Order: sequence, then C-alpha cells, then structure tokens
Amino acid sequence: MANNVLLNSIEHQNIKIITERSAEYGDNVWYALTFPSEFKSLQAYYPVFFNKDANTGEFFPVVLFGFEQQENLFLENGKWDAAYIPLTVARQPFLIGNQTFVEEGQEKTQRVLHIDLDNPRVNNEQGEALFLEYGGNTPYLDNVANMLEVIHHGVNDGKEFMKALLENDLLESFTLEVALDDGSSHQMVGFYTINEETLQALNADTLGKLHDKGYLQAIYMQIASHGNIRDLLKRKNAKQNSR
Repeated sequence: MANNVLLNSIEHQNIKIITERSAEYGDNVWYALTFPSEFKSLQAYYPVFFNKDANTGEFFPVVLFGFEQQENLFLENGKWDAAYIPLTVARQPFLIGNQTFVEEGQEKTQRVLHIDLDNPRVNNEQGEALFLEYGGNTPYLDNVANMLEVIHHGVNDGKEFMKALLENDLLESFTLEVALDDGSSHQMVGFYTINEETLQALNADTLGKLHDKGYLQAIYMQIASHGNIRDLLKRKNAKQNSR
C-alpha cells in the first residue's frame, strides 16, 4: 500500500532516494504507461503498443520491457540497460497531486509534488538528496519536478491521441507468439497496434490534421518500435541460456 504525502522541506529534509535499478526497488515490471511525445525517445529501444482498461474500456499506450508478469529484460546488476528510461518508471517514488487553495476569494487548484514514503527507494542514508543543507531544492528534485510536469501534460495529450486513433479506426488487436531457443513459448494477448492498411487509406485532410497535432509522427514512431521485439527476444534467450 502506497503512503503518498505532500513533499516539504521541513519534514522531509533528510530524505534520500536510491536511484539503482533492480527488482528490489520495484523495477521488475513488464510494461509501463507512456504517451505520444515520448514515442520518439522510446522507439530506439523498446516496443510500444496499446492496452485497454478492462473496467473502463479506455485505451492507453504502453512500453514493453518483457513478455510476462514481473519480467524486465533491461535490468542488469543495478542498472537499466538502455540509454533512456521511460518517465513513468524514472519518476518513482514521486507523483503529482492536486492542492486546493483560496486566492482573492476564489478557490483554485495547483499541482504539487507528492512522495510515497513506503517506496523502498526512500531512506535517510544513501542516494540522492532532495533538499540543500540551507534550504532549496537539489538539482535532482528540480529534475523530478520537471519530469512530472512532462508526464502530466503527456498523459493528458495521450487521451486526445487515443481518441483520434479510435475516431479513424486506426487500432487493431494483435497476438504475438514468442518462441524461445529452449523450445518454450509465450503468447502476448490483449495488446493493440496501428492498423497500417487503414492508415495508408486516410485522405490528405485527415492526415494533415493528425500531422498538425503531432500525432502522425507518434503513429510512425509506434510502428517503427515494432522492430524492438527482436531485441527483447534476444535478451530473453540470453537470460534463459545463462541459467
């Protein structure tokens, strides 16, 4: 159970964050939420697909790290074996919350930084400090705050992106059969990708609108990311063969 609290420099002056990457710190996830403006950075390393919330029916983009639950094939001896770590993973143990206040008689809401005090990265002995000795944020905390702003706007834009894909019938479900060197196999179901035939049939006006919003580039980045399935398979076989 998370213990999310509003971060402040008085109560949390001595907190430090461990930035190593391992299952011990919750990095053993096989996929994570992403958003269109991140696809360009992701497509060099990871496959990007789409998933559907079984409860709400809402679609959302995800970046894959493995083929099964609790499998992250990019974790290697306390490090993440890729030059770019997806922001929704890198931001741990921080998150954005909302705080309501009254200004000139009007109730307003602002985004504020929260921290999960029960996250295993949080401690008082080792890692990155959050606050300077005599006050103020450390560069590390400023970077976290900037990261969370990017995530906030990216996720909101992602909702509009998914709406545009659905309006133009650009999503199709797919099943991926993964055959390993040892003879075992994994079947990935429940994911969606871009229907390339439908994309090619879109008229110039629709393509122009997608381009103007930056969505056309994101679509092509998602398609390009498919090639990274081969790298995931190579990583999986290497781990299997090393046992």
